[in-house]
Amino acid sequence: QVQLVESGGGLVQPGGSLRLSCTASGFTFSSYAMSWYRQAPGKERELVAAITSPGGNTNVADSVKGRFTISRDNAKNTMYLQMNSLKPEDTAVYYCNARSSYYHHLTYWGQGTQVTVSS
Repeated sequence: QVQLVESGGGLVQPGGSLRLSCTASGFTFSSYAMSWYRQAPGKERELVAAITSPGGNTNVADSVKGRFTISRDNAKNTMYLQMNSLKPEDTAVYYCNARSSYYHHLTYWGQGTQVTVSS
């Protein structure tokens, strides 16, 4: 029923770019704030970027500010994370998250996708 399907992860060299996608189904996408989290081995999961709906307001973690851009296309039920100027410290499993804009306890997670930045 509820699904968050991620794509776009992989191996990239430092300075390179990737675009992650998260496509949602089984709920009203436009009524959910969307976000990207990441977790590196041995570290806590951290919020990378978030985008609201309605409104489309964004916030981005200081560690990726100026390099990553979050966006969404409600007509396609899809959220994106454009990652530029990638660094080795960006290596992590990246997770898609959805949270209801009206019932904040309703939240869903994707399965995660691996991003590895290495030469």
